[in-house]
Amino acid sequence: MTEAVRCAEYLDDFFQASLANDWPEAEAIYERICEGETRADELKKQLRLHLPKSFFMPVSRSDLLELLSVQDHIANCARDIAGLMVGRKIVIPSAVSEKGQEFLTAAVDTTQQALTAINELDELLETGFSGNEIGFVEKLIEELADKEHEADLLERQIRGQLFKVEAGLPPIDVMFLYKIIDKIGDLADHAERVGGRLQLLLAR
Repeated sequence: MTEAVRCAEYLDDFFQASLANDWPEAEAIYERICEGETRADELKKQLRLHLPKSFFMPVSRSDLLELLSVQDHIANCARDIAGLMVGRKIVIPSAVSEKGQEFLTAAVDTTQQALTAINELDELLETGFSGNEIGFVEKLIEELADKEHEADLLERQIRGQLFKVEAGLPPIDVMFLYKIIDKIGDLADHAERVGGRLQLLLAR
């Protein structure tokens, strides 16, 4: 999860480089995201291979593997966002760049909140998924849902702003801009799903 969230965090610097039309820097950051996504994939592979089927835990092996799979989507999504932008050298229009930065920051914040919740997993295991720790993690998950909702509201706002100026932009760029907006929204959604999977662990 740490590797996945680090991939998302790189997007802030990537966004700034793209706004400055500094594509060599943007491509260098994109490569760092790809490297992080590869490391996350390798960790996922190793965990899947070495998590014993007879592992005695308060949660099932399949639930942990599903949680791992959802985390992986965050790294993949960060790579896709940067890849779309660097591939066509897409610069966010100035009319929506401020809201775009706010939207991206909210999505990355959501992934960081998901990491905060996941970092409590060891404490949950130690307490056997009982006691005050459950209440603490449930609060973290509620805060995660709030952050995803904030990102969702910002997504609607930036879509509205883009709609107002899209007639003056190259149609293909507009198509890709909407796709990038979708992907940033997906980043926050995947983070919330991590919380959802963790919540399922608490309920079993």
